Amino acid sequence: MEKVNLNQKFSLIQDYWSPKIAGEINDSHVKLVKLKGEFVWHHHETEDELFLVVKGKLLIKLRDRDISLQEGEFVIIPKGIDHLPIADEEAHVILLEPKTTLNTGNTQNERTVTNLEQI
Repeated sequence: MEKVNLNQKFSLIQDYWSPKIAGEINDSHVKLVKLKGEFVWHHHETEDELFLVVKGKLLIKLRDRDISLQEGEFVIIPKGIDHLPIADEEAHVILLEPKTTLNTGNTQNERTVTNLEQI
C-alpha cells in the first residue's frame, strides 16, 4: 500500500494516447494517460470504461450525442457503445477499466497498445 502522487506520475508520461498502469484494484487497472488530438472510433465488447479528467478538457463523441468533460468530471462508457475521445489541448485522464481492456477496443491499428507500462 503506497500512495500515488498524480502530478508526479503524469510527469513520467511523454507520449499521448498510450495508457500507463498506475495501480490495480480487483480485476481492473487504474491507468493514467495524456491525451491530445483525436483518437479513433471504437467500442469495447465486454468492458465498461471510466474516464476521469484530472487536467484539461475532454470531448467524447458518441453516435447520437457528445459528452464534454471538464476537470474533476467523469463519465462511464458502457460496453458496446461506440465512442471517439478528443482533446483539443493536452488532457490528463484517469481510466478505470478491466485488465483485459485494449485502448482501441474493437479497432486494431498503430495506436493499439498491448503491453502496458507500469509507472
